[in-house]
Amino acid sequence: MPAIRPAAVAGSFYPAQAPSLRAQVLACLDEVAPEVAAGQARAPPKMVIVPHAGYVYSGPIAGHAYARLRPWAGRIRRVVLAGPTHRVAVRGIAVPSVDAFETPLGLVPIDREACAALADLAQVVEDDRVHAFEHSLEVQLPFLQVALGGTFSLLPLAVGDADPEAVAAVLERVWGGDETLIAISSDLSHYLGYEQACRRDRETIRRLVELATDLDPHDACGAHALNGALTAARRHGLRAELLDLRNSGDTAGDRERVVGYAALAFSAPAPARADDAAALGEALLSRARNAIADALHLPLEAEQGHPALAGPGAVFVTLRGRDGELRGCIGRLEGGPSLEDEVRHNAQAAAFDDPRFAPLRAREWAGLAVSVSLLGAPEPLPRAESLDAAARLLRPGVDGVVVAWHGHRATLLPQVWGQLPEPVEFLVALLRKAGLRGEFWDADVQLQRYEVRCFDARADARGP
Repeated sequence: MPAIRPAAVAGSFYPAQAPSLRAQVLACLDEVAPEVAAGQARAPPKMVIVPHAGYVYSGPIAGHAYARLRPWAGRIRRVVLAGPTHRVAVRGIAVPSVDAFETPLGLVPIDREACAALADLAQVVEDDRVHAFEHSLEVQLPFLQVALGGTFSLLPLAVGDADPEAVAAVLERVWGGDETLIAISSDLSHYLGYEQACRRDRETIRRLVELATDLDPHDACGAHALNGALTAARRHGLRAELLDLRNSGDTAGDRERVVGYAALAFSAPAPARADDAAALGEALLSRARNAIADALHLPLEAEQGHPALAGPGAVFVTLRGRDGELRGCIGRLEGGPSLEDEVRHNAQAAAFDDPRFAPLRAREWAGLAVSVSLLGAPEPLPRAESLDAAARLLRPGVDGVVVAWHGHRATLLPQVWGQLPEPVEFLVALLRKAGLRGEFWDADVQLQRYEVRCFDARADARGP
């Protein structure tokens, strides 16, 4: 007989009888207009944030996220569901040993293969006590059963005291493709007056949309799960969309002490067409050139718009002199909430703040070559036992590489393969850039790789 975790909050957080439960869930889903539910996506959302109070309070808000999933029933075959622990404390992240979770709508099978894939992670423990009475995960299941038609398996993660990297590492193991949905269960502020709660929750939403990774449990009770999920979302280049934001004072409670609820969906940007990529490149380059020209009090050029500029992104800006010599290169792997601000900031930093070079002068402007490298999401590489083994993981000419070891961290862009075509040579240079000996290696060295779209142009031959 399969081991089953029975429903613990049926009859309190949601109806205990299947017909009433299905009717209430459908009412929440059907409240969302079909065109809103469908959205503009060509693929299912990769991640959603949903509240976990009683359905009378937070069900309508959760319905906005789950309605977005209905068109993808059958395509989403696995749900990784993470939420906070309310009754049993746990250090790290707890998975269950059972074969299924039960609701009045039937059984939801546990993805035992996914649980096994996490078994070697120190932050993951198997503990049924943590899951036995936890409502933050259970209340999501009837919504998933109705929206996805009961054709999915479940990986339930009860997140206790775990830092963002620990949570992100778990999610990376099971990230998958379009068949896998990441669902994070969290309410927002608790027991504030209505107006104060609205202000605090709007600020929390701003930070969620910006993919902040240092949320506080006072602002979102699922902060530990959220910080890890948003860390992973940054690495995969996801963009957030706010679907609904309300509180218990808007649904079924008084306004003296309210709890905040939000629904958000996170998706990867659609692949760029060739002409769209060219337009984005010119938009980035014009802003990089203008940021430098403005600081030098030189004439500015027209700037082409592009919708990607408003979203998050990571770029490096590289400057080369008339004869091709490096004149500056600055960027940030983590990027920022606005690609527009990021490219302007890094362009000025490359021109005036690169410690390897004197600040750029106006007389150098004529013929200065500016390039912008738009970074893809970093992909963690398996740990390697030796320098040679690590070098074999790299793709010459393709990979930008990040190395990290005990506070030492550095990256080399894919363009560097042109000067260092051998993987071992490339990796030695990266280690030295991180402040380590070139021949150094340790099993704890962490490598990530990323791809880059590089846009190049030479500035107009204008004098000062």
